[in-house]
Amino acid sequence: MTLKVGVIGTGAIGQEHINRLNNKLAGAQVVAASDIDAAAARAAVAKLAPGAKVHADGRAVIADPNVDAVVVTSWGPTHEEFVLAAIAAGKPVFCEKPLATTADACLKIVNAEIAAGRHLVQVGFMRRYDSGYRALKKAIDDGAIGAPLMVHCAHRNPSVPEAYVSSMAIVDTFIHEIDVLRWLIGDDYASAQVIVPRNTRLTHSKLDDPIIVMLATKGGIRIDGEVFVNCQYGYDIRCQVVGEDGVADLPEPQSVPLRREGRFSTAILQDWKLRFIDSYDVELQDWIDATKLGKVDGPNAWDGYFAAVTADACLEAQRTGAVVPIVTTPRPVFYDKG
Repeated sequence: MTLKVGVIGTGAIGQEHINRLNNKLAGAQVVAASDIDAAAARAAVAKLAPGAKVHADGRAVIADPNVDAVVVTSWGPTHEEFVLAAIAAGKPVFCEKPLATTADACLKIVNAEIAAGRHLVQVGFMRRYDSGYRALKKAIDDGAIGAPLMVHCAHRNPSVPEAYVSSMAIVDTFIHEIDVLRWLIGDDYASAQVIVPRNTRLTHSKLDDPIIVMLATKGGIRIDGEVFVNCQYGYDIRCQVVGEDGVADLPEPQSVPLRREGRFSTAILQDWKLRFIDSYDVELQDWIDATKLGKVDGPNAWDGYFAAVTADACLEAQRTGAVVPIVTTPRPVFYDKG
């Protein structure tokens, strides 16, 4: 069986996903697409999915009887509308992060999915599919370092444009750590604090850079996460878990060590797409396979809601300097995974 997919949003990530679904992965075909820029949608389809129908808007993609499942890669503020419409149509939907732009909107999606009585929503937190994070999680789950006590992590970019402001360090950058660290250690967060050290000379008036995000979990694990988006030297993702019996580190991306001109060196990646490109392939293949079986195996709507609540707490902590509690509604049994 081929999963017939409609893609809403044909910008950069939308085009990459169309190409994956249609030309790289197994078991799926893009049969419909839309974008706010109709000409861009037609160009993307002609190049990457010839024969797919271009619709006037996302709701028409969802309503298309030839579409079995939907991928939402449109502008973030449109996600709520399209995910809710897909649920109402009974169609599985893969939504790039964020699930929605507010925690209340994410909760509305959670409640709609529960009312539908089927698991239909997956959120695009691709780091759970990174081979390094999966190896690190296996070491933790296997008890190789004993019970986790602390997590130290860093998210560094070489530079960001001036349009990137302080709140984006949380909602666009650290949001990936918010999801993957909770999955990694298997514990929900209880509070957040944001510390602002001395700013780099390379930032601007609307961006505190770097920052340190401190999270405490319900089980007592303490997490410190550095976000430094003008580090200059490269795109560098780090994670170390300190346990009772040992320490486990996120593996470095594979790179050829060089010895030349009296130096030993390895290359540092400069682009996030290069660091996680394989993860996107694994993620969407998993979604295709699970969707055919009527399941959601990846990050679900509850995970999207929990990430939004945590991000909101981090933003408040960033504004006030206070330790802010992270409080969600009780997790519905619908999302229990045994």
